[in-house]
Amino acid sequence: MAADFFTIEVWTKNGLQLFMILFFIELSTRRVQLGGIAKCPNGFWMGQIARTTTHCEDGVMKNRRYLIHDRDPLFTANFLETLKQSGIESVRIPPRSPNLNAYAERFVRSIKDCLDRMVFFGEYHLRRAVREYLAHYHTERNHQGLKNALIVTAKLQTEVNGKIERRQRLGGTLNYYFGNAA
Repeated sequence: MAADFFTIEVWTKNGLQLFMILFFIELSTRRVQLGGIAKCPNGFWMGQIARTTTHCEDGVMKNRRYLIHDRDPLFTANFLETLKQSGIESVRIPPRSPNLNAYAERFVRSIKDCLDRMVFFGEYHLRRAVREYLAHYHTERNHQGLKNALIVTAKLQTEVNGKIERRQRLGGTLNYYFGNAA
């Protein structure tokens, strides 16, 4: 499992502000889980994220042994201690080594490529766009590292009646083309 942050600009009633988005990516399946979105992330917020993700019943980090992350100061001692108490070893990437967390960096590049084309008016709009992108990423986007398979596969359609349909997300920014079963 790997974790990383990225920032997005959002128009709020107080003007243009940066929001930090934390996500976790399972390296073997490429499945991404949203960790949190915050305007002013701090150690307390990260401590809460650590408690939530290591929850014994439904935490993202349940049954995981390692968390790969960069040296961002938001990965606080409290965050790392909570992971350690849950049996998860923290693996920090050496400085100036961006390719050691390549799966996370590739995801950041792909989601930012989509979200940078949009103007967000409020946190709700940002959260909705991230949810829509994750739904597209998991169910409609082929992944080269998985032999061009989808992360979550739908029921296989063996025959197509010739009509191709399109499912749009985010106002047509993301498109998925599929054939109807005969």
